[in-house]
Amino acid sequence: MSTAGPLGEYLRARRELIGPGDVGLPAHGRRRVPGLRREEAALLAGISADYYLRLEQGRDRHPSTQVVEALARALRLDADAAAHLHGLARPVPARRAARPSERVPVGIRQLVGSWAETPAFVHGRHLDVLFANPAATALAPIFTAGVNLLRAVFLDPSVPALYPALTAVAANAVAGLRAQVGPEVDDPRLIELVEELTAGSERFRRLWARHDVTARAGGGVRVFQHPELGELALRYEKLTISGTTQSLVVYHAEPGSPSARSLARLARRAAPR
Repeated sequence: MSTAGPLGEYLRARRELIGPGDVGLPAHGRRRVPGLRREEAALLAGISADYYLRLEQGRDRHPSTQVVEALARALRLDADAAAHLHGLARPVPARRAARPSERVPVGIRQLVGSWAETPAFVHGRHLDVLFANPAATALAPIFTAGVNLLRAVFLDPSVPALYPALTAVAANAVAGLRAQVGPEVDDPRLIELVEELTAGSERFRRLWARHDVTARAGGGVRVFQHPELGELALRYEKLTISGTTQSLVVYHAEPGSPSARSLARLARRAAPR
């Protein structure tokens, strides 16, 4: 990590994604760097240029709540990104106790295992699949316990054929990891994973440098290209498991739709005999 620290790196990355025209500023003169200048970001936030410089350089790492809110407005952060900025501005103990191994609660395992026709899996803090039911694995082999979803999306050569909208899936995965780890970017497991993906994927390097963040919980529609059943358009729900850093992901189809019929066929094939 650079001497700027997580807060300084985040401010710089988000500043460079905003053009002066995006915030109503004139774009006079030739710009040597992308996005806003530091003094422009400071002006928009209502703070001095010197103080903003100290924040980006890591010489001041704990601005007040009022300053963080002003920076969030100036950098046009959405609710998830603003919450992440607040987390980076909070003091974090230099030493933390080692995290225990992630174990899926028994009740969750039983629940997910009982959904014969509903693909579902649980992933941990670093997007490792911790538990998956047979329907999920039949839908996509990467939904198998022991697979790291981020590594699969960027390094597994079979994944592009699985996701027609791979660009969006990849961006969502990186932003999701940022949300999972929050301000603890010095986590050794995270550092190891990021270094591996940075060395192996130009796409990952570009996305990681953006510092995008999405909420841990949410939902949407994802399209899969299954090798036997063809295209399946499925809704997904991502739910935070209380008391853990784990998330439960559930896929389901619109009742009566072709995808629902395909999903039922998939579940019958995956059911243990």
